[in-house]
Amino acid sequence: MKSTPSPTPVPATLGTALTLLLATATGLAVASIYYVQPLLGLLSEQFGVGSATIGLLPTLTQLGYGAAILLLSPLGDRFDRRRIIVVKAGTLVAALALAALAPGFAALCVASVAIGLTATLAQDLVPAAATLAPEAERGKRVGQVMTGLLLGILLSRVAAGSLAALAGWRAVYASAAVAVALLIPLLWRGLPRFVPATQAGYGALLASMAGLWRQHAALRRAALAQGLLSVAFSAFWSTLALVLAGPDFGQGSAVAGAFGLAGAAGALAAPLAGGMADRRGPQAVIRVAALLVFLSFAVQALAPASLWLLVAVAVLFDLGVQAALVSHQSVVYSLDPASRSRLNAVLVSAMFIGMASGAALGSALLAAFGWRAVPALGATAALAALAIARRPR
Repeated sequence: MKSTPSPTPVPATLGTALTLLLATATGLAVASIYYVQPLLGLLSEQFGVGSATIGLLPTLTQLGYGAAILLLSPLGDRFDRRRIIVVKAGTLVAALALAALAPGFAALCVASVAIGLTATLAQDLVPAAATLAPEAERGKRVGQVMTGLLLGILLSRVAAGSLAALAGWRAVYASAAVAVALLIPLLWRGLPRFVPATQAGYGALLASMAGLWRQHAALRRAALAQGLLSVAFSAFWSTLALVLAGPDFGQGSAVAGAFGLAGAAGALAAPLAGGMADRRGPQAVIRVAALLVFLSFAVQALAPASLWLLVAVAVLFDLGVQAALVSHQSVVYSLDPASRSRLNAVLVSAMFIGMASGAALGSALLAAFGWRAVPALGATAALAALAIARRPR
């Protein structure tokens, strides 16, 4: 497959206003995946289904998202990325509207799959930012857009739960649809036209991702290390509510939801990590970040139970995970400008696998050995990521 160098779009730089727009759109897109989580109790009562059945909704959303990362995100290298972004945003609005108007559980399941598929709009916006940013500021600008994504993940549950308590669960999806719809004309006017980087057919485009994996050792290291850090990240957040409700802490769901704010504090440091990666090189930031994650979880596993320690751990390990992610993106996006969408798809797919594995392992370890097994898993995964980051090139 032949690729042509990625032409420089016009404008060639990513200014503050466009960065803010991309960060906002990225956050709203990825938040769409997580709105359902605090609504499950209301939805179970609304549609008269049990806890096992209602769990299909977040599962279908995540499956749709994972499938689209591999099957749709690579199209950003083949077609005008601005057009893809606008079309995906429009279909995300339709999917959210379908959820808001869903007459029954089956319709909401269909809407959940559609939301997952189209929420990968976020994975088109980040490569767009990397392409538009000046090379000397790429880490910083991508970090700023990633802050929007991370805040979308961490604050979506708080926003959905609060709005549902005031106006019902349908208002959550309706408001989300309106918010994304308002961004569509701004994205169309603010983004330049992106000239396709390759003319390869769809099958060849998908197959090329395996070739990129074999060709770039830096991509393999980034995907493996970030995947391991995602194991630690997901193990913590997927078990947090149960840990807090246990005898060591005795806290309710309100406290668990407030931990999203602690995670957001760490996420806000993503632009700083990106700027440091621009100045000192991403590998140094990755090593420090992985070490920070390891130390955070190691202290939690060994120290006496303390709610304030748990808050500090949430801030510090989130900072480490997000700093590593922004730095890994700087590495990956520099490998081949004509393949940024596919390179991003590989990296995010590894993260997705790590997230799923972390949730499963964290829940199993918590049930079998108690809550200290979860930070022990996080520390082990972070130590393995650090070993990969320190491996010679």
